[in-house]
Amino acid sequence: MTPTVNTATLAVPDGTLYYELRGSGPLIALVGSPMHTAPFAPVADALAADHTVLTTDPRGHFGSVLTDPGSDSTPELRADDLARLLRHVDTGPATVFGSSGGAITTLALLQANPELVRTAIAHEPPLSELLPDRVEQRAAREDIVATYVAGDVVGAIRKFFTFADIHMPEPVFQEMFGGERDAAAIANDDYFYLHELRGTAGWQPDLDALRAAPTRLLLGIGETSAGTFCDRATRALGAELSIEPELFPGGHGGFTEDPVKFADRLRELTA
Repeated sequence: MTPTVNTATLAVPDGTLYYELRGSGPLIALVGSPMHTAPFAPVADALAADHTVLTTDPRGHFGSVLTDPGSDSTPELRADDLARLLRHVDTGPATVFGSSGGAITTLALLQANPELVRTAIAHEPPLSELLPDRVEQRAAREDIVATYVAGDVVGAIRKFFTFADIHMPEPVFQEMFGGERDAAAIANDDYFYLHELRGTAGWQPDLDALRAAPTRLLLGIGETSAGTFCDRATRALGAELSIEPELFPGGHGGFTEDPVKFADRLRELTA
């Protein structure tokens, strides 16, 4: 049975955050960036049988509207948003699962407010500054942004997918990005490429703070992600923190590929 989804908003100093709650039991937050609530819905539904599940649109995307739509999104700002949501929900320390840019948000939350988190899971954080080819990664990011600003949106998305080692069949790519797109999807891409990509992929974690945090931290990698950019970045972070990454079903977006199996893996690791 599909769980009831309660939707609400929370005012923050520079905007409004949209969030969803479903299920009952210990709180688990599923965090993305730029991924919003909708792609998390299937795994959130699977977890709601025995958890209260919090999902949210990250600032500047879809339902989370900023007073200044041209302001940049940083991991610290998103972590502060998440801290406000966790305090607002007020069910005690949460398990926080962050995917991709949301994994970086999770790490920033752990640095700033570890008392709000029972277990943090950073799944494939794109921490390019920890890689030996970080200079080339910076140049690639700037080229992606420049391509987007020049108006070649499809070209920028292709470059981003190459940068992130995301492989998509051409018919699927054309269906998603080649035709006419709705205004919300366009605004979402505008915000990500112009105001979020640089600050997220270029973020440098405070390794000493993460080492000192009292909260349990797990790192996650998809079973099919071997050798990809995010696999390398996650393993680089693991080497710095002496944490062996845990394997999760699927690839970078494994929770969308098999949400039930992914939810079971989360339960296994957080029991």
